[in-house]
Amino acid sequence: MKRIAMLAALVAVVLIAYRMMSGESGDSKDGIKFYEGSWESVLAKAKAEQKPIFLDIYASWCGPCKMLKKKSFSDKEVGTFFNTNFVNVSFDGENGDGGMLAAKYHISGYPTLIVLDKNGNLVSTHVGFLPPDELLILGKQSVRN
Repeated sequence: MKRIAMLAALVAVVLIAYRMMSGESGDSKDGIKFYEGSWESVLAKAKAEQKPIFLDIYASWCGPCKMLKKKSFSDKEVGTFFNTNFVNVSFDGENGDGGMLAAKYHISGYPTLIVLDKNGNLVSTHVGFLPPDELLILGKQSVRN
């Protein structure tokens, strides 16, 4: 009986290690995939793919920003919808291109979620945390406009 329990524990440890090494952790794999590049490259990508832009402007110290990433951006249904319908991008509003975008869009708080059309024109803005179901509503309403 002890051998079976030890074998089961060993198999569990091996599976967990495999998942960690292969990057298979639910949130990052299933959620929103954020494009990493300059703002200019984001605009070019949106035009080339004929997709609107979903822009997350956050601050590294912001609690609601961290909660948004952990709970909403990692949601599988949210990821599927946003990855299909948008060029997704996330910038720190206090650094680099993020600072420029925060000034351009007159950011009053973090997180600020902005939807732009494929040409970079403002479609909608939301300030603050949104749970996954409300983030989906925001995305679906923005695609319809």
